[in-house]
Amino acid sequence: MHIVLLEPEIPGNTGNIARLCAATGFSLHLVKPLGFSVDDKHLKRAGLDYWHLVKVSIHENFDEVWETLGKGASGGFYFCSTKAPRVYSQIRYRDDDVLVFGKETAGIDEKILAAHWENCIRVPMIKDARSLNLSNAVAVVAYEALRQRDFSGLVAGGSGLHRVQEEGC
Repeated sequence: MHIVLLEPEIPGNTGNIARLCAATGFSLHLVKPLGFSVDDKHLKRAGLDYWHLVKVSIHENFDEVWETLGKGASGGFYFCSTKAPRVYSQIRYRDDDVLVFGKETAGIDEKILAAHWENCIRVPMIKDARSLNLSNAVAVVAYEALRQRDFSGLVAGGSGLHRVQEEGC
C-alpha cells in the first residue's frame, strides 16, 4: 500500500508518518513543494532509526504520482479530507491502494477532490473540530486498511515479558 502526502509542511508529522510506513511496509510518497528539507533534523528525529526501512519517493506534483502508481489501475486512490462525504471505514481496502493526504494548513486542493469525489473519505469528528493532526489521521486510516487485510505481513504477537522474567517474578 502507499501513503501520499501532498505538500507536507511540518517535518515532525512527516517523520512520524515515515516511521508508521517503516513499521507497516507502506511506501511513502512526498509531493513537492515540501515545507522542509529532507535533511531536516526534526524530520530525521521523528523517524528515529527507521529510515532504512522506508521506501520514500519524492514527486514534483500529483500528476507524477498518478502516472507512477498506474492511475489507480491496480489499486484505488482514496483522498482523505474533512470535506469528504464518506467515512474511511466504509472502504474495502486492497493491497495496492493509495491513501492521499493534504498539507496540514489547507488539506487537499479542491480541484483534486472534485476530480475524485467518489473516492474521498474522512475520519469522523465532532462538529466543532476542524481537523485531526495529519500523522494521527494517516495512522487511523492506514491501520483500518491493515485491519481489513488481517494485518497481512505484520507480526501480530509480541515477544513476551523480558524484564519481569529477568527479575525473577
